[in-house]
Parts: sequence; structure tokens; C-alpha cells
Amino acid sequence: MTNLSYEVFPPNSTVGNEHLCQTLATLKKLQPAFISVTCSSKTANLAQETVRIADKVQNDCHVPAIAHLPALYLSKDDVDSILAKLKVHNVNRVLVLRGDERPNLEKKNDFRHASDLVDYIHINYPEFKITGACYPEIHPESKNMVDEIAHLKLKVDAGCDQLITQLFLDNRNYYRFREICTIAGINVPIIAGIMPIINVRQATRILKTGSVTVPAKFQSILSKYKDKPVALKQAGIIYAIDQIVDLVTNDVAGIHLYTMNQAETTCQIHRNIGALFETKSA
Repeated sequence: MTNLSYEVFPPNSTVGNEHLCQTLATLKKLQPAFISVTCSSKTANLAQETVRIADKVQNDCHVPAIAHLPALYLSKDDVDSILAKLKVHNVNRVLVLRGDERPNLEKKNDFRHASDLVDYIHINYPEFKITGACYPEIHPESKNMVDEIAHLKLKVDAGCDQLITQLFLDNRNYYRFREICTIAGINVPIIAGIMPIINVRQATRILKTGSVTVPAKFQSILSKYKDKPVALKQAGIIYAIDQIVDLVTNDVAGIHLYTMNQAETTCQIHRNIGALFETKSA
């Protein structure tokens, strides 16, 4: 059987922090394989809240934590400091990504690409397990899929133990991508990242990026229920459930659910698909 895991993000307020604590308490009961913690873009010290929440996940929830590290915005000294803090908290897993372009944040010059940071951690901190990000429909800045796979292989060869995909809404794109990776000699597990689209704001943001194909089936859901928020939420949850069942049936390496810190939505999904997964933490 495959594994189920979740992603949470650092909140921006005291109320958000209390909400996240409640969400983590709920996620703990679902016995995920791990919980990943993204970086905040609101503070100068990107990883401060990530480390704090990863500590809570690892030591209060007793679930393996993965801390996100954005290569563009970290110096070697930053990385050394963050990894030292993670080790103190017994967190030995990181997710390395380049990081989106953010005009409000100063770029550092030590790691221009995610592969550079993967290589640095793999060589200097071999005790850490490294996860990488990947894009079944190619990164928006890639020229084509050949270019995408070449960069991904470089990252995996530098030391990634597994990959987690960006969200996708058409499973055929995941299967095509997985096949291409196999042909290219990328043989690490490729975990499918699934985001339930439960409101118009989410859907609009995805459509604007242009980096995720929206199938006709989902377009129909948006058209029919765009003015019915309760119905759209339920339809979005059911769509995500259908995706997950199909992926697990076709031997996906794992499902990583982008929770958006929403415990209720996550629990609704879990009630329908929980029996498909391992329940012991890895």
C-alpha cells in the first residue's frame, strides 16, 4: 500500500496560528506518513516559522516533519543555521525547491538552482533526507519537457531521495510525466501532489497561472457551481477524491495533499480514501 501525507503553511497571525494548531491536532489523528511545512514569504527570516512548526509536527504531533527550503533566498550560512536548528529538533527531512520569484524578498547568490542546494546538503549533511519538487506539466520557466526533465535529473542525481509534484487536475499528465521520468533514468519515488479546489478564488488563481491544465470535466464543475459556494466546495472535494482513487489504483508512490490548513476538508477526503493507505508513520 502507498502512503498519504499533508502540507501545511505558516500562518500570518495569532488567530491563524491557533487555527493551525487545531489543524495539526486533527492531522495527527489521521496518521500521515509525514507533514511538510512551507516557508513564509512575509518575514525576512524565511525559515524561522518553518522550523518552529516543523518542531511542533515532529515532537508534539510525533509525525515526521519535512521543512521547505527555497534555494534562491538562502545563503550557505542560512542553510547551515537552519539545518543545525532542525537537527536539535530531530527533524532530518527537507524539501528543496528553487523558490518562486518574489519581488519583496532579496535573493542570495549561493544557490541559483534547487540542484545547487540539494548538492550542498547531500555532501555536507548526509544525515538529511532530501525531497525535491517537480512539475508534471513543466515549470512555467522551462522551455519544454526535454529541458524540464534534464533539470530534474540533475537535481535527482545531486541527491534527492524522492519527488513531490506540483498540483495537477488531469491524472493523465501525471502518468505521462512518470513514464518520461522512467525513460530518463529518474528512478526515485514520485509522490502526487493533490490540491482540492473548493472555492472560486482558488480556481481563479490556478487559471491565471496557466501552468495547470484544467480538464473539461473540471471546467464544467466551475461553470455550473461558480455561484453556489457550498456545492462547489463539495464538488471540488469529490473531484480530488476521484483523482486520488485513480492514482492509488495505478500504483502512485504516494499522495501529498495540499491542505491549505483546512482540517475539515482534509477529514472529508480522508473519510472516503483513508482505507487505501498505510496508517503507520514512516
